[in-house]
Formats: sequence, C-alpha cells, structure tokens
Amino acid sequence: MNKVWISNISLRTRLSLLLTGLLAIVLIGLGSLWVKGTRASIFEEIESATRVSEQWIHVISRQAAHSPSGMEAESLLGLLQSAGRIRANALEVVDGAGQRLYLSPPPTYKQDHSAPSVFASMVEPVFTDRRIQVGDLTVLIHPDPSRATLDAWDDLCEMAIWAVAFLLVLFVGARVALDRALRPLDSLISALDRTGRGRFDIRLPVHLAPELGRLARAYNGMADRLVEAVNENVRLENDQEMARCLELLLEKERRNIARELHDELAQGITAVRALAGAIAQRSDDHLAVQLPAKSIIDVTGELQEGVRKILQHLRSTATKEVNPAIPLQTFLSLWHERNPHLSLAVDLEAGLPLVSDKINNTLLRILQEGLTNTLRHAAATKISVAFRHQDGWLELSVTDDGCGLEQGASAQAGCGLGLLGIRERMDELGGCVELVKPVSGGCRLQARLPLAQYQCNQEMTS
Repeated sequence: MNKVWISNISLRTRLSLLLTGLLAIVLIGLGSLWVKGTRASIFEEIESATRVSEQWIHVISRQAAHSPSGMEAESLLGLLQSAGRIRANALEVVDGAGQRLYLSPPPTYKQDHSAPSVFASMVEPVFTDRRIQVGDLTVLIHPDPSRATLDAWDDLCEMAIWAVAFLLVLFVGARVALDRALRPLDSLISALDRTGRGRFDIRLPVHLAPELGRLARAYNGMADRLVEAVNENVRLENDQEMARCLELLLEKERRNIARELHDELAQGITAVRALAGAIAQRSDDHLAVQLPAKSIIDVTGELQEGVRKILQHLRSTATKEVNPAIPLQTFLSLWHERNPHLSLAVDLEAGLPLVSDKINNTLLRILQEGLTNTLRHAAATKISVAFRHQDGWLELSVTDDGCGLEQGASAQAGCGLGLLGIRERMDELGGCVELVKPVSGGCRLQARLPLAQYQCNQEMTS
C-alpha cells in the first residue's frame, strides 16, 4: 500500500519533500545545539542566584546576631518571611531538632504552568542544596530551575511554530520553483506520447538549462533518426514491391521463352534427329554416310537433353543441390566417346560438397568451353581435367599440350564470346577464370568459385 502511495506522488512533490526534509534535519540539529546551550545558561543563572542568596543570608544572619538576647531566631525568621523567595531559590529553616520552622511560598511567575518532564530532563542541570548554620537554626537554600525551564520551553514552542511555518513556505516555494523549472518536461512527455503513436513531426526547443537542453537535443536527434528509419522502411517496401513485380514479369517472360524453345527449337531438333535416323537406316552399305548420320543422332540427343534442362530451368525457380562431379563425369565420358583420338586424364576429387543447379551449370559450361576450344584451336593430343574443393573454393582446370596461347594474346578470359560468357557467369557468382600458360607448354583454362560465400548468400536471400 505504501509503495502504491509513493508511486502516485509526482517528481516535483518528491523533490520538494526531500528539500524540506533536509532542512528540517538541519533545524533539528540546530535545536539540539540550542538545548545544550540552554542547559548551560540555566545552570549559570541558577548558580549565580544561589550565590546571591547565600551572601544575602550571611548578611541578615549578622543583623540577627545584633538582636537582643534570645531574639536572634525571631529576627532571622522575620527577615526571611519579609523576603519570601529569593529569585530562583526556595528557603527553608529548621531548628536543631530538625523541625521545619519556615518554608518560602511557591513561585508566582507563570503559576500553575510547567514544562514537560521530558524537556525538563534535557535542559535542567542537577543542583545540590546549600546549608547555612545561623546559631541553632539551619537555613536550607533549594535551587529551583523550573521557571527558567518553563521560559526555555515557551521559547522552544515559539521557535517550533516559526520553523514549521518556514518549512511550509519552503515546501510551497520549492514546489512552485520546480513546477516552473520542470515545465519543459511536460512538452517532452507530450512529444514522446505522440512519437509512440507514430507521429515524428514534433521538435523540442533547446532550453537554457543544460540538462533540459541535452534532453531536447537527444529527443530531436532520436526523432530525426526515426524519420530516416521510417523513410528507409518505406523505400525498402517499395523496392521489395518492385522486386516482386519484376520477379513476376521475369517469370512470365521465362515461361514465354520456354514455350518458344519447346515449340520451335525442340521440334526442329526432333525433326533433324528423325531425318538423321532415316539416313542411318538406309545407308547400311555406305559407312561414309552412316557414321556422320549416327553422329548427328548423338549430337541431336545431346541438344535435346540440353534443351530439356534449359526448359526445366526456365520453368522452375526452385534450387536443387547435386554433386557437381556426377554431371561432369557424365559429360566427359560422352565427350571422350566422340573424340577417342585424344588422350583424356580425369582427376575428380571424391566427397565434393553439394552445389546448386546454378553453380553446377556454370561448371559444366566452363568444362564445355575449355574442351571445345582445345579441340578447335589447340591441336592437342593430351587433355587433363582436374576438379577439387580446397579452402571453401571449387577449382576446375582444363589443361592441354597444344600450341598454347598465341604471341601477344591476353591471358585473361574474355578474348572470345564463349570465354566472355563464362567470365560473366563467374562474375555473377563472385568467382574468377583465366587462361594460363604452363611451364611445360600448352594452355590451361583455370576457374575458381567461392562456394561457401555463394551458399551463404543463397541462404540469406532464400
């Protein structure tokens, strides 16, 4: 319950109460010093009054001694009765038998009033009675600090009233001053509320107070960054929407291209294959005609397979991971069957990681281009193909023992249209391809593809 009550108190009220409480503690400390000083003052006052009383009693005792014989006691009592109380002392006279003969009347100053016993115990010193022997009589002086204590109590009550009034005025003044000083916080709270509702158009003025000025600058900076973030999100949403539209257009265009390839190219290849088959069947006795016809059948079969893969790629955007060594090995086997006069050495590393269709097709096109260029231009007799995975890179090389690069030719890929297409594919995947002249002669087509980086990009975009 107390926690709930405290939580409902405003910051201004808490600060005002804290300031008032601190000053009240200071006043209480000053009050304790005042109590100590008042105790010393009462002691000095009562002690001096007691000494005066002693001197006066000695004087009247000498006067009583000059009285007629047997009249000393009556003279002393008469003088004491006529004096009554002597300042802050009560007088008492007892005879030799201890019988009280006289006691001064009670004080008339602030009669029937007294200070609280707790306060009296704090400010009243301890006094001892004084005894003066006058003949057979004993005069007792009883120090009485009760009136001085009552005066101190009245002074304390008056000071307490003034202190309470001062604390109330201080609390109200501090509350008003804090209201004026912290009034800019109301605009900050209002701005934060509007910001929470999605409105970022408010900017706060920079106040003279350093703390409030920093708050205003921090809020204005936050609002500016929020506006930038919202605008950036809007731009991203627009870009994503545009990307989706482009993807739909591309998908539509891919389907159109697939239909055209199927209707035109695939049917033409099928017709050529059928004609070549007919020629092969009718030329059993003419090997010079039959062998080229069978080669045409094989080539058209490869073309049909290539067209089929292109159609599958155009029709489906889903990626499928395969072992790149399998299609490479299949292609090398078919190629060597058509070109048995060349010596082919193949080194394909076992346990290669799976790659997407895009990487697999790129590697296959590089191999096709390398073997085609070697067959057409190198006049080579030996060809070696190596494919391995090392340090997150896929490395494919096609090396021959042919005539090598022409004098002055560039060693970089891109000299012909085929190599230019390979370079564009590799640039898209973050790889590189180059032509190298080995020390032993010939030429080497060498390609390197950052497999791990491309797979990471694929996971991020999927």
